[in-house]
Amino acid sequence: MNKQSFPHHMTQAPSVPGPHEGYMPGFGNDFETEALPGALPQGMNSPQKCNYGLYGEQLSGTAFTAHPPERTWTYRIRPSVKHSHRYTRIDLPYWKSAPHVDPDVASLGQYRWDPVPHSGESLTWLTGMRTMTTAGDVNTQIGMASHIYLVTESMKDAYFYSADSELLVVPQEGRLRFATELGIIDLAPQEIAIIPRGLVYRVEVLEGPARGFVCENYGQKFELPGRGPIGANALANPRDFKAPVAAFEDRETPSSLTIKWCGQFHETQIGQSPLDVVAWHGNYAPLKYDLSTYCPVGAILFDHPDPSIFTVLTAPSGMPGTANIDFVLFRERWMVAEDTFRPPWYHKNIMSELMGNIYGQYDAKPQGFVPGGMSLHNMMLPHGPDRQAFEGASNANLGPDKLDNTMSFMFETRFPQHLTGFAANEAPLQDDYIDCWTDLEKKFDGTPGKK
Repeated sequence: MNKQSFPHHMTQAPSVPGPHEGYMPGFGNDFETEALPGALPQGMNSPQKCNYGLYGEQLSGTAFTAHPPERTWTYRIRPSVKHSHRYTRIDLPYWKSAPHVDPDVASLGQYRWDPVPHSGESLTWLTGMRTMTTAGDVNTQIGMASHIYLVTESMKDAYFYSADSELLVVPQEGRLRFATELGIIDLAPQEIAIIPRGLVYRVEVLEGPARGFVCENYGQKFELPGRGPIGANALANPRDFKAPVAAFEDRETPSSLTIKWCGQFHETQIGQSPLDVVAWHGNYAPLKYDLSTYCPVGAILFDHPDPSIFTVLTAPSGMPGTANIDFVLFRERWMVAEDTFRPPWYHKNIMSELMGNIYGQYDAKPQGFVPGGMSLHNMMLPHGPDRQAFEGASNANLGPDKLDNTMSFMFETRFPQHLTGFAANEAPLQDDYIDCWTDLEKKFDGTPGKK
């Protein structure tokens, strides 16, 4: 069994685990792990008495009758009801939930932002969250929200969980530690993490300031996309997702626990750390994934396939083939298609596309879309390459070409995305973004056969 326990003091970052130390591989696996020998019951879930005086408790991420059910059995120092007391409503004014439609903000348009700058203000994971867009309805558990996080300091004896959503975290700079009930996840740029709904955690700064993107998924959980004719390999392989090994804190110290529930935030005061799970088994767990292990596929003769071939994760909706959210990655790859316009083509789409740049240059927008920046092309609004990208691709020598130094992503949803007041008025919106298509020329010539 893997064994690990939390350091008692986290004011200084301890050494980072190696690539396989402290994690178990596999997406959707049924894991088992214990931090003390014999803490995990064998052959049953709920013995009359657990070893070490632990309490058995189940965390369910789906309905009991879902197929397959997602749940994890935990064996903890106290049951979760001891980490819950009377709640007080608190306000986190920059963290918004759908439905959130500001009547003074126009969401109809093509938008792009420079990186949201660090202000010098001390910000934690909770106070540093900045909602950019919302879509759907958190109360009916459909849709999503997109956020930028700005984090400069660790949460000290403070813990959080969302009853509304799972969080997909995409760092762009700095390094964070997610100390969760089920173990430790350290996260750096070019990695992502999935934090399940209902899981308690604390976020610490390992290297700051930290900035990144968050997709808050109100709907069905993220899963690996069906590969169809691609077959069993390529794209994101299950073995490259890592779940943490069991780790726990046994600390008697005044602490706070904040819960996000139906778009509102509530805080309770408790007398101990809630990260007290000594052993666990199940398939409902946080995961991390190294984006450099994503294996893209593409055209090897002609034409530009749909960007759906770059899907890393998808959260399904009730409509087959139409996702609640797709997480799509545009990373380094070879371009070899013959007689083909290779960048993304001009299009309108029933889906709403929010993009973020992790590093490098995006091929359809050589200028202006910088690392840490975002863009939004809402449903059924046209978009595509600017003139520089169009002219370059239209006249390029079409030999094999390595698209290098690039990593951007897309949060795509079937719902329209509504801008928040922060996105419209405080974030560094590029007012001239719409002008990037102004100098596209009329090239029409009625001469037969002329290109």
